[in-house]
Amino acid sequence: MATHAAKHPYHLVNPSPWPAVGAISALLLTVGLVRYMHYGDYILFAIGVLGMLFTMFAWWRDVVIEAQTGDHTPVVQLGLRYGMALFIASEVMFFAAWFWAYFDAALYPGGPGAPEMIARTQELGGMWPPVNIQGKTFNPWDIPFLNTLILLSSGVTVTWAHQAIRDGDRKNLILGLWATVILGATFTSLQAYEYSHAGFNFVDGIYASTFYMATGFHGAHVIIGTIFLTVCLVRSYMGHFTPTHHFGLEAASWYWHFVDVVWLFLFTFIYWDPFF
Repeated sequence: MATHAAKHPYHLVNPSPWPAVGAISALLLTVGLVRYMHYGDYILFAIGVLGMLFTMFAWWRDVVIEAQTGDHTPVVQLGLRYGMALFIASEVMFFAAWFWAYFDAALYPGGPGAPEMIARTQELGGMWPPVNIQGKTFNPWDIPFLNTLILLSSGVTVTWAHQAIRDGDRKNLILGLWATVILGATFTSLQAYEYSHAGFNFVDGIYASTFYMATGFHGAHVIIGTIFLTVCLVRSYMGHFTPTHHFGLEAASWYWHFVDVVWLFLFTFIYWDPFF
């Protein structure tokens, strides 16, 4: 039987169930999170989390197999880079929305004029942080500053790992990834401790809502990034990365640096808050 060589450098993926499974899992996770916040029911949320974890495992497994069997040609890798860059750009706009909500209330906590501004004055007491939050905000130079140092250090260690694979140094690649994963897990643990000792709850007005939405989603991104890097660590032990073929690690590094930059904005404008 005659065989035909590929006439193009692109990779046409096989039919996959994971986009549909992931979408359903994300819907269950979102609805479950809302139910948990309002009713304390975490069953649906747990199912959604398990579904998302299973989807990530199965989908990443398929992509890794594609990479290891030679389907990720230079042209395909270029497309993956564009895709990752656009994904991070969309994440920037996602966090811009939460900062916008925070700044809108912080810059204009009340005043005469439109009915909504009068209502805002009554709700916030005409000041920022609002009257009901005064004296309850976090000390920025306690756990938030420590977490800042941890994330900045993790940015150094992930760069160390990335440079190591470019130099063909597998030992330092593994050491750098181990250090980054440990720092990421430490950040998450400290943030959980901070939340458990907060002086205000999610329902305590717009300050609490914007604080928890912005810092909470960032915390979720840290967890996702830590999982991403853990997968890269496992692949490093398996010898999947080479100096010229390591986009998975490169994408994880980009994502982690994005998480670092977002945290610097969170620390400056929400925890430290030097302008309000």
